[in-house]
Amino acid sequence: MELQDYIDSLRGKTVAVLGIGVSNTPLVALLCRNGVRTVACDRKERAALGDTAAELEALGAELRLGADYLRDIDADVIFRTPGMRPDLPELLAARERGSVVTSEMQAFFQVCPCPILAVTGSDGKTTTTSIIAELLRAAGRKTWVGGNIGHPLLAEADQIAPEDAAVLELSSFQLLDMTRSPHIAVLTNLTPNHLDVHRDMDEYIAAKENIFLHQSADDLAIFNLDNDITRGLSDRAKGRVRLFSRREEVADGAFVRGGAIWLRGGGAEREVVKLSDIRIPGQHNVENYCAAITAVDGLVPDEAIRKVAREFAGVEHRIELVRERRGVKWYNDSIASSPTRTIAGLRSFDRRVILIAGGYDKHIPFAPLAPEIVAHVKLLILCGATADAIRAAVTLWEGYRGEPEIVECETLQSAVDAAAARAGEGDIVTLSPACAAFDQFANFMERGKAFKRMVNALPE
Repeated sequence: MELQDYIDSLRGKTVAVLGIGVSNTPLVALLCRNGVRTVACDRKERAALGDTAAELEALGAELRLGADYLRDIDADVIFRTPGMRPDLPELLAARERGSVVTSEMQAFFQVCPCPILAVTGSDGKTTTTSIIAELLRAAGRKTWVGGNIGHPLLAEADQIAPEDAAVLELSSFQLLDMTRSPHIAVLTNLTPNHLDVHRDMDEYIAAKENIFLHQSADDLAIFNLDNDITRGLSDRAKGRVRLFSRREEVADGAFVRGGAIWLRGGGAEREVVKLSDIRIPGQHNVENYCAAITAVDGLVPDEAIRKVAREFAGVEHRIELVRERRGVKWYNDSIASSPTRTIAGLRSFDRRVILIAGGYDKHIPFAPLAPEIVAHVKLLILCGATADAIRAAVTLWEGYRGEPEIVECETLQSAVDAAAARAGEGDIVTLSPACAAFDQFANFMERGKAFKRMVNALPE
């Protein structure tokens, strides 16, 4: 089905779009421009929406705002926002009245004219999605990126050609009620996550399974052999299954041998890229490349893969190289808003680093971080609400012998200044906070951007 056919099927119906945010605002505009009666609904009051409210009304949308925006919702078709559970009582009641509940992503799968490659997992999905897109572009293929990153693609589906590729990052919330799967599906790993939203781990896993459960025999599903859950799920795929592993050789897929990533399949094997050619640091990024290389095997020449590996600097805020100044490399790992993320970041470097950490207190214990800091950090610079808690975790650990030295600063700017004053040639400075940003910033992205501005403002 083409996009226009889908839109035409909505004419004469009332469509409710729940959530006036990044993913749904272009959808409201698309529907209104095509003469579909559209009701845009959001918990926010009009003042909180700013200019968006007037802009949508100017397009012809009706607005339903405030705390009761879901009460007795009456529409033929309802688009839920990704973060909204599909089994809310209001949505279940609407289904009983005959409403069809769908999502922008579900509709995109219906109308996308080109092959879809999609990635999900607990960690690594953004980077893996980005690597796959870079690889396809390096091979000369026009590539559209969307889903949980990039921007909504439904409104642009009529610009996508059959020979293009769509690469999507899909969250568990987007997958929860999906009834379609991509042509190529990748599961990076699965660990407990988002259990504040999902009822339990079983529901979380079941949502992730939708990335491959609706595939045909002609489709491809790629699983991480090193992760117990994804390895177990591989038996449930309906299409071809390929595996990737950093720890052992696989019969069909990508693996690491002798300092390089190899591909095996169809009775043959070949070395694709040396690990030393991968610009972004960390063993977790070796896994991300294994997943991405398996996904594009046969679509991207090996030389293009090597070129991307050498040049791709990574996704913003994820062990992102900001600058090399006076022989010191500065990295932005602001995405590390928990101790486990920071631990992965510290293990990415081949030397002890200067670590800037601390931030908003989510009441997560820092004890597991202490031995990693002692092993991987030469100078610990703390700031933010959790500075004292992190200091206590490190100094009270039985293996702490006075190293690393710990310095406390009031602000991120003073932490950057302290790092600049203490770092010498060959050092690495990384912002990897182990905490959320809410004590001083709106989110990890704002914190990372502020850090980069501060680092780039340091005099040569």
